[in-house]
Amino acid sequence: MIRAVLDTNVLLSGLVGFTEPRSTPGQILVRWTYGLFELVTSGPILAELERTLDDPYFRARLSPEPRAADLALLRDKTTLTPVSATVRGVATHPEDVLVLASAVSADADYLVTGDAPLRAKTGGVYQGVRLVNPREFLA
Repeated sequence: MIRAVLDTNVLLSGLVGFTEPRSTPGQILVRWTYGLFELVTSGPILAELERTLDDPYFRARLSPEPRAADLALLRDKTTLTPVSATVRGVATHPEDVLVLASAVSADADYLVTGDAPLRAKTGGVYQGVRLVNPREFLA
């Protein structure tokens, strides 16, 4: 089965767009709920997700109950990996380092990210993990 890490922005967009057929990140999460791939997360990804869901933008789009339910679903149903890999010299933000390190630590097949500079800097592959945008992963 395909193992994939979704960066925090893809997860957030997926949560907001889960019921919207035109939302590519939403459709990725729908496919995960159908068991079409294994979604891998890490403590740092879930912590960033939780912090960001408290931003006004997401509070306006997701009421407290759905936000809590979404976090519980991700905590309970994803494969949680410890971050054991070291990533150097490719990411420009500390969050990107942790997401990429999560994917490498999990021996994921894919890191799904909208971060074009990160994908370009890695040449689309880093330590065996393919970096793709949401549309490419959905295809």
